[in-house]
Amino acid sequence: MKVLKFGGSSVGSKESITNLKEIVESQQDDVIVVVSALGGITDKLIATARMAAGGDRQYETEMEAMLTRHENMISDVIIPQRRAAALDGVHGLFGELKEIMQGLYLLHDLSEKTMDIIVSYGERLSSQIVAQLIDDIRLFDSREFIKTEHNTHNHSIDSDLTYRLIRETFQPLFNAPDGKPIANSQQPTAKVKALAPGFISSDAQTGEITNLGRGGSDYTASLLAAALDASVLEIWTDVDGFMTADPRVISSAYTIDELSYVEAMELCNFGAKVVYPPTIYPVCQKNIPILIKNTFNPTARGTEIVNELPAGTKAIKGISSISDTALITMRGLGMVGVIGVNYRIFKTLAENGISVFLVSQASSENSTSIGVRNEDAAPACDLLNREFSKEIALGAIFPISAEMDLATIAIVGENMKRSPTGRIRDQHIVRGAEELAAQIAQRNP
Repeated sequence: MKVLKFGGSSVGSKESITNLKEIVESQQDDVIVVVSALGGITDKLIATARMAAGGDRQYETEMEAMLTRHENMISDVIIPQRRAAALDGVHGLFGELKEIMQGLYLLHDLSEKTMDIIVSYGERLSSQIVAQLIDDIRLFDSREFIKTEHNTHNHSIDSDLTYRLIRETFQPLFNAPDGKPIANSQQPTAKVKALAPGFISSDAQTGEITNLGRGGSDYTASLLAAALDASVLEIWTDVDGFMTADPRVISSAYTIDELSYVEAMELCNFGAKVVYPPTIYPVCQKNIPILIKNTFNPTARGTEIVNELPAGTKAIKGISSISDTALITMRGLGMVGVIGVNYRIFKTLAENGISVFLVSQASSENSTSIGVRNEDAAPACDLLNREFSKEIALGAIFPISAEMDLATIAIVGENMKRSPTGRIRDQHIVRGAEELAAQIAQRNP
């Protein structure tokens, strides 16, 4: 059994969604298909909700435009015999959505809970269309088996409950009455196809609608693959796979055939928006490979992400970068030899929902530098200045400030740790890093 996830670009046009149908119906294995909202619809839903809550009646025009887009997609890709069912599903959901938007317009209030409900409609709408597009596919509601628990700043997966509910939902579909996989049973049978909207979930305690955040459809697919021990997780998108660098910046960039889980995670964390980073962990635990494929170029090899790579693979795999970053540095002789300083730094930031993506400490221990997003820099400095106020007052630590508007370049390759620096001579990567640094310097003089 395989899990296939199709992103917004893969369901965003007549061409792409027709390719999706051909890809799914050509599979030789049982499949679970996970779909995102039509490309751009999530952003439209957010903008329209804010418009309505702000008292702008233009939200009604935006709602009609979104409805028309879904209706046109149905007209373009659904066979006549199934159009009525697809339209009924879409019109029913838009009816609910219009009532919510009208409430926002009247009350001028948009809570986080209401926004979660509104953005959930993107995937619910697209799955109604795909359910009528693909022959013999069965639609499931992800809110019934993807369960979250609320922490201070967001929703996190209740893994034990989610895995149990996924198995209870799907194992009867893929297993014969004797408990063995249908594909291995004595009786020949048609391939089983199931469909689930990505991104959406529900609170384990209250049942209220939640979501998995930007890129959450990848995460939905990964949870399904891990819970059901799938043979592979395929992420279908609009690129051929991970590339050695951003081709918009470095023209000589090329697709990487294979990456380790660690390398893929590093590239994602430093700006390669091919896979949502949390996607990798569930399948990594089960040693399930991830295959990145292009919906618009399905014959391309793509990038395979696995646990271990063959011996002799390149030390450096690629370079990536993130802009709009800040560097916060703590300095002071009062830090030397003092146990627990870094613990206090990261505990303070973690408790306030601030993520750190880079850490560097001087060998003398008299300074520690951390990288954060620009938007987190000011609150992070305030928090750390309060946490270390006594040390700052005594002069043991200097007041903490941030260097803003930087860019972080990452050179990624798991085998670098086994290679002396002098032996790493990938001139393509070296030139690419130099070119990327020059491009960033031009944008941020």
